[in-house]
Amino acid sequence: MPNDSGSVPCGLRADVAESALAGLTASPKTLPAKLFYDAEGCRLFYAITKLPEYYLTRTETALLRSLGRSLLPDGLRGAALVEFGGSDETKARYLLDLRDGRGEPVFNTYVPIDVAEAALTELRRRMAVSHPHVTTVPLAADFMTPLRLPPLGRHRLGFFPGSTIGNLDPGAAVGFLAAARDSLGPNAWFLLGADLRKAPEVLLPAYNDAEGVTAAFNLNLLRRLNREAGADFDLRLFGHRAIWNADAGRIEMHLISTRDQTVRVAGRTIMIARDESIHTENSYKFTPRILRDTASAAGWEVQRAWTDPANYFGISLLRHA
Repeated sequence: MPNDSGSVPCGLRADVAESALAGLTASPKTLPAKLFYDAEGCRLFYAITKLPEYYLTRTETALLRSLGRSLLPDGLRGAALVEFGGSDETKARYLLDLRDGRGEPVFNTYVPIDVAEAALTELRRRMAVSHPHVTTVPLAADFMTPLRLPPLGRHRLGFFPGSTIGNLDPGAAVGFLAAARDSLGPNAWFLLGADLRKAPEVLLPAYNDAEGVTAAFNLNLLRRLNREAGADFDLRLFGHRAIWNADAGRIEMHLISTRDQTVRVAGRTIMIARDESIHTENSYKFTPRILRDTASAAGWEVQRAWTDPANYFGISLLRHA
């Protein structure tokens, strides 16, 4: 008969179940955003980045394309590019394609770091064709944990594009940047992307699009738990909700139960009340001052900063303090 032992049936993923149960047995209920990115979650997120409401990717891409070498510190050559959370080289290529004043590639080494080992294998194959002059050294690891990087030479640039820094709570963001500073070592540089604060009328549609792709992305998290954590969520009994939390300066994504219900996860019984939320993601939005303070607390100094004409998205060049 069913019990609440918490055991995971053979063939399911204990790590997924443990992460889910840690959040679902807390109050208020949460689920870690890292569980979004199974194969279907990655497909849906890629679709989100193409939506008209989702300004982030196209704004950052335009900045990377237009700024080019001005993003890099003077004298950088024969350098290593270390991308944190890089399972796809799309944005890194804007940097890997750059050449110095002598026409030589600025970067000769690329270290993408991500938990998705299969994606890293495919990335390495693509890079061997598109950038044979670059030594690609994928590192399958959680970039939030302490890392031992391969020998990288004197010039090292960390790269954290997108708005992933905003998915971390403020303390975790400082912790990540401090750990990255330690991993990269003295005299390193860091290129950081961050979404900037703006009117909720612009922010909210990016997380609640008219086509419902973001809602599908959010609900897919429950589908993954059904498959990998022995859960029995009925996706029809949950709705997607995105809100702007002005006090915390963040967008929040939630899954809202439409009725009182009981679900099973890895043999555990979870009671969920009508209108109760499962908090699935935060996306903090930054001001220039908050970015400087966050970097400083982690041992970095902001050397330069750029934004688009509408001040939607920012890129900052940090130096090891």
